[in-house]
Amino acid sequence: MRFVPGSALAVAVVMLAPAFLGAQGQDAARVVAGGGITVPGWTGKIDPQEEKAGRVLNNAKLAMQGQDLQVTTGPAVTYWNPKNVAAGNYTVKATFTESNYMGLNDHPHPYGIVIGGNDLGAASQSYLYCAAYGNGSFIVRGFGPEAFQMGGQRPTPHDAVAKASGKGASVKQEIAVSVDADSVDCSINGEVVATYPKAELVAAGKLKSTDGVYGIRFAHNTDAVVSGLTVTKQ
Repeated sequence: MRFVPGSALAVAVVMLAPAFLGAQGQDAARVVAGGGITVPGWTGKIDPQEEKAGRVLNNAKLAMQGQDLQVTTGPAVTYWNPKNVAAGNYTVKATFTESNYMGLNDHPHPYGIVIGGNDLGAASQSYLYCAAYGNGSFIVRGFGPEAFQMGGQRPTPHDAVAKASGKGASVKQEIAVSVDADSVDCSINGEVVATYPKAELVAAGKLKSTDGVYGIRFAHNTDAVVSGLTVTKQ
């Protein structure tokens, strides 16, 4: 094995560092021009790591597009209207249309439905979300108040989740989260993709309750329209 002098190795590291940092920084949360919330009654909160990086809520954008919600991020963010509350057995659903798949990033980022929101915006907040990617996979995660994952650390592929034909194409996902007496289901495009016992979700370090505010969740550097956000009692 050839010996590399310490000084030469140090020079190599210094020369490689900018390239490495540049690659890492390519997916840093952007700042959306004209950002902020212009939908009456709605508010939001960006993720803790985004705050630590110096981002603010106005670096993302929530606006009305006709009867729909237009979201452009920026930092990863959760949006909600405090009047939108669901309790007992219910289903929250909406359709998410990403008309320019990966238009703001170089790999898929998710968006989806939030349920069980309690103390939203505070350090003690808790909520659960089911989100889809335009590459045919999904995740179920939450805050309680620390982040937690369900079903593993990585996104889960599923045939029910729509796949964009390529970068710049349009992809649409209908996402629903249903709560009953014993379980919580995540459905995408009419098919249940994940089910969890309620007792596994309403637990220490996770949800305070499945009753609470519902809303929407977007990862960083995404752009999509949300239509038909509704709740129905079961």
